[in-house]
Order: sequence, then C-alpha cells, then structure tokens
Amino acid sequence: MIGIIGAMDVEVKDLLARMKGAEAETVSGIVYHLGEIAGEKCVVAQCGIGKVAAAVCAQTMILKYAPEAVVNVGVAGGIGPDMHIGDVVVSNGLVQHDMDTTAIGDEKGWISGLKRVVIPASESLTALAAETAGRIYGERKVHVGIIASGDQFISDAERMNRIRDEFGACACEMEGCSVAQVCYMNGTPYTVIRAISDNANEKAAVDYTAFFAESARKTAKLIVGILPAVGRKKDGPA
Repeated sequence: MIGIIGAMDVEVKDLLARMKGAEAETVSGIVYHLGEIAGEKCVVAQCGIGKVAAAVCAQTMILKYAPEAVVNVGVAGGIGPDMHIGDVVVSNGLVQHDMDTTAIGDEKGWISGLKRVVIPASESLTALAAETAGRIYGERKVHVGIIASGDQFISDAERMNRIRDEFGACACEMEGCSVAQVCYMNGTPYTVIRAISDNANEKAAVDYTAFFAESARKTAKLIVGILPAVGRKKDGPA
C-alpha cells in the first residue's frame, strides 16, 4: 500500500476521482480513503494546511495503514530564477526553514531530535518520480532539490532569498518536512512532489490564486504515472 498526503482538497481530488473500490475512515478529523489507483492499493488523505496537521496525518497513516512508502503531493513556491510556474520539484531532502535554535548555538534549521538539518528523501523514489516527470513534462520542467517547509506563506523576495541562501532550497511550502520527519522517524520511505504555483515573491498571492489548481493537477497526474513502480519499491528512507 502507498500513502499519499495532500494539504488541500484540490491536491487530492483528482486522485480520489480515479480511486476504485474506495472506502473511507475518519481519524482525528482527517478522512483516509482506501482503494486502488492505477492498480495499486493506496491510502489518500487531505491533511490540512501546516506542519502540525501534516505530522498528525502522516503518523496516523503509518501506524494505522502501514504504507510501504509515503508521497506528499501539492503545490509550492519556487525559489530562484530557474524556477517557473508549472515546473515540478521532486525532493532529495527537506528542511524546516522556521526551525531556529541558533540562540543556543545550533545551526539554522537544526532538528535536535534527529541531529540533522536536512531530512533525506528515498533516493529510489525521488529518482523514479523525477524520471517519470521528465517523460511527462520534459526534463527542463523538472527539478530535484531541497524543499523548505514552514508555517508561513512566503510572499516576500527578501525572505525567499534568505531561505535559498540558508538552505539551498529550490521551493518552499508548509507541510513537506513534517511528513518527512515522521517518515524518517518511522523508517518509512518517502518523497515530496510539488508543482510550482508561484515564485514566493510579492506577486505570490496573486499567482497562487491563479495557478494553484492547475499546478496541483500536475502532481496528481504524475502520481498516477509512478504508482505502479512505486509499489515495487521496498528500500529504506536514505
């Protein structure tokens, strides 16, 4: 079984529309949909926006349904001149850009319980997603890199540049690193796939409103393309 988590309805509704034999269970206010997509058993959930909501969803999904892998899908703000609306980003690692204990001597983004800043994604799942995305959308539209998460909608070029400079991130959003941390702690392979809906600058709110639905559909299409192969992956989170 593959677990799929999106924050908003638009990020999961196309997947749910393709699900066969769907059944639903509600735990802690989050609905988990079980069924088959592209011939693969899946559990799909809309976690809600933000890191806490994503963590609750991911932990419940892992404990209750024991997925072989978890994929977090949705939209993100692109960071840097090479990132364009409609591009696809596949994570090779996740960071929390709003985690800050530098006052006591830690590195920015340091997650003390894990003793690291970057939480690595599954190399094989990331490679599979990037390869499939390249075939569907063209290699120039696909990026593999660090995705930064925080409980903030970034709409300021200065803040966006700071996230890029501090973490080498190519995209920012609000849930991925929570899913990553939960998966890493449980030894569950994961990757995060995001389509760029805006450029995290002063135009972000306008661009996000205009493009987030179209961008979210891109990740759903990509998930359908990779699910059969993802189901065969049994590697660890490294």
